Parts: sequence; C-alpha cells; structure tokens
Amino acid sequence: MKIVIAPNAFKNSLPADEVAKALHEGILQSGFKGTVACCPVGDGGDGTGKILRQHLGAKEIHCKAVDALQRPVDTAFGLTDDQTAIIELADASGLRLLNLNEYNPLLANTRGTGTMIKAALDAGAKKIILCIGGSATVDGGTGILQELGIKFLKNSNIVIEELPLGLADLEMIDSRDLDKRLRDVEFSILCDVKNKLLGSNGAAAVFGPQKGADESDVKFLERSLTRLDDIVFETTRKRMSEMPHSGAAGGVAAALCAFCNASAVDGISTFLDMIDFENQIRNANLIITGEGVIDNQTLDGKAPFGVAFAAKEFNIPVVAVAGRVEEDEKLKEIFNALICINASGTPIEKAVRNTYQSLVYTGVLIGNRY
Repeated sequence: MKIVIAPNAFKNSLPADEVAKALHEGILQSGFKGTVACCPVGDGGDGTGKILRQHLGAKEIHCKAVDALQRPVDTAFGLTDDQTAIIELADASGLRLLNLNEYNPLLANTRGTGTMIKAALDAGAKKIILCIGGSATVDGGTGILQELGIKFLKNSNIVIEELPLGLADLEMIDSRDLDKRLRDVEFSILCDVKNKLLGSNGAAAVFGPQKGADESDVKFLERSLTRLDDIVFETTRKRMSEMPHSGAAGGVAAALCAFCNASAVDGISTFLDMIDFENQIRNANLIITGEGVIDNQTLDGKAPFGVAFAAKEFNIPVVAVAGRVEEDEKLKEIFNALICINASGTPIEKAVRNTYQSLVYTGVLIGNRY
C-alpha cells in the first residue's frame, strides 16, 4: 500500500513541509508497513514559493529589498535551470515581517517585491512565477509597478511618493519607463483567492481589516482603489476590477495583468501541474491532505480541494486533516474522511502551539486505520 501526504501549510502554525513531516512520523510510529511519500503543496498562499522551489530544485538567489514599510530586508528567490524565477511576495511585502502593532495598509506597499522582480530579470529570468499570498498590503500593486518604472502622478506631473496613501489624488499614470525586459518574459501569478478588486467582497473590505485597517481605513482604501481602477482604464483600456483574481494581494494580480502582460492563474491547479502531481499519485492507495481550516471556503479552489479533485481522476480516496473542521455535506462529497487534529474546545493558542504533535498523533491514527 502507498500513502501520499500532500498537505498545504497550517497558517500561523506550520509550513507545508513540516505538516507532511509530522504526519509521516506518525504513520511510521503506527507500524504501517507500506510506502509513504511526502508531497507538500501550495495554492499561491504564503509558503508556496518555498515549496515550489524545493520540488523544482531551484537554486537560491539572494537579493536585498525592503519590507512593506520600506525597511531593508535580505531576501531570496528561486531560479531553475530553465531560467524560471520563483518569487514569494511575502518574503519582501508580507505580514509575517511586521509586528502586529506595525500593520498599516495606508502606508504598506509592495515596492520590495518589485525589487525582487528586477533582481530576477537581472539574473536572466525568462519566466516569472509570483506567489502572492500573505501580503501586508492593499496598494493595488502600485509599489511593484513604481519600482518597475511606472510613475503615479498628481497635479499633472508631481510623482506620488506615498503609496497607497496618495492614490486618492491620482490623476495620471506614466508607463513609458516600465522595464522593457518584461516584454520578453512569461509572467504567471499564482492566486489563492478569487475576490474581485472592489466591492463588499473586494480587497479593501475583506482583506483590509486582516492587515490593520479600521472602518474608516477600509472606506479610504476602497475609494483609492476605485480611483486607481479608473485611471488604469484611461491609461490602458483595461479594467482592473473586472479581471479574475483582481482582489488578490490587495490588487497586485490585476496591476501586473494590466501593465506587464501577466496572467493571474488558479494557484493550486497550476502548482500541481508544475510538479507533475498526477504522476506522483498515480499508484497511490490513499492521499492525505489538509490545511489549518477545512470549511466551505476550501471548496473555492483551496489546496485540499485541488488535491482531492486530482485524486478523484484516479479514484484514490482522500483524507483531509485540519486544526478546525466545519461540518458541511459538500465537503463530505469531496473528502472520504475529515479529521480534526484538536479535541473539541481546545484553546486556539494551545492548538497552534501543539500543532506538530497533534499531527503526529493524527498520523498514528491514520496508519492504524489503513
């Protein structure tokens, strides 16, 4: 019997490779005599770039950038033998680089990610894979674009320096100095959400509060993104707000699609294609997947759903594990079993602290069952 362990990260607890390691450890402790293969996955969320670099054997290229608040940060991206650069937005512009009291989406921007993209171009990248989960920003991608040569102007010719704070005054976009090397690069953006840029389900309303925005900040960011959407349309005849995944990472996906001929793609399906997941599971008898929470949002293209969908093509049963599992009949149609690794009523702090050992214990249970 062959078991393939293919989990996503448990957000704020463990990265995907550590989740797989813990489950593997537990299965072996159970006395399981079959074959166990670890294949951690990502759907574009924070950590996807790291896992993808591991799967593809990319070499690490170090570079200097700035974080979302413009402080120097040492970071790195991956570069494969075929000159594909794998960049993790959160490595420069991520929430995990900030303290909780530093969250400020009116000042946080993605300029550091733009620096990483330029470094990848300097290294000779012919293709760029940008994983955009975990951002600290709702800047409409303007920080990246500014670093790549685009000017955001007010009063006809005054450059707006503070982004996204200054977007409310935006009058014109000058893209003449956009890095010309981007014309010859295939650019894909792995997205883990399908939210649009604007509206009640948009970048400001949904993700702004997660990044430190209060009610007035959300309204300001919504007006700013609306203004950006209008001026981008005047400049390019492309409507950011109508693009797929346009709200991902506070508008990063839409901005790069509008100006850099990038493609915003479903994160998990693209990831699984890139690692040839079908070949890895073809002879499996059981697949274990999971992430921090399994709920109805899982069905909206999250990693466990993508893994289960791929497994169904080969009629392979799938067990999903999570720190919290929501009762949902549709989930039961997708997964053969749903396992919560925590006892009912476990305080969240304790659950997060004990994630690794809880996964080991869950691996023992699965090994004994199968």
